[in-house]
Amino acid sequence: MSTTGIRRHQESVSVQASPEALYDLVSDITRTGEWSPVCTSCWWDEDGEAGRVGAWFTGHNEVPERTWETRSLVVAAERGHEFAWVVGGSYVRWGFTFVPTPTGTELTESWAFLPDGIAMFREKFGDRADDEIADRTDQALAGIPQTLATIKRIAEGGGPGAV
Repeated sequence: MSTTGIRRHQESVSVQASPEALYDLVSDITRTGEWSPVCTSCWWDEDGEAGRVGAWFTGHNEVPERTWETRSLVVAAERGHEFAWVVGGSYVRWGFTFVPTPTGTELTESWAFLPDGIAMFREKFGDRADDEIADRTDQALAGIPQTLATIKRIAEGGGPGAV
């Protein structure tokens, strides 16, 4: 993957739940800490906009080396089809898509480190930018399968917060 262009990745899992039930689960960003290995909590910045395209939310993130918060903009909110947001409004796009199957849903999580995000990292980190970009990429690649496995367990009735 080039460090000047978009970096992207996606993975899918089959879940025995309807696309609408899965959408309702993952679009409730206040539950993100239940399945994300990095984002421990999220909250809507303005309740009246919650869950709609154009709504902003804040996420609290933690890894062993650091803790930080990000603001994200909802860019897709179509129940049963897609829920997506962009960190910082233009840096990194995260999303979920839902495709019905005979036994439930194919749930796909996608991630893309966008050109504005690469540029921001180059400005912020200078000579360390490539290492920082690689670190964030590694976190995303490791986190996506963990996130999908946990959402699947929750959606299929395995544990607290089952749908």
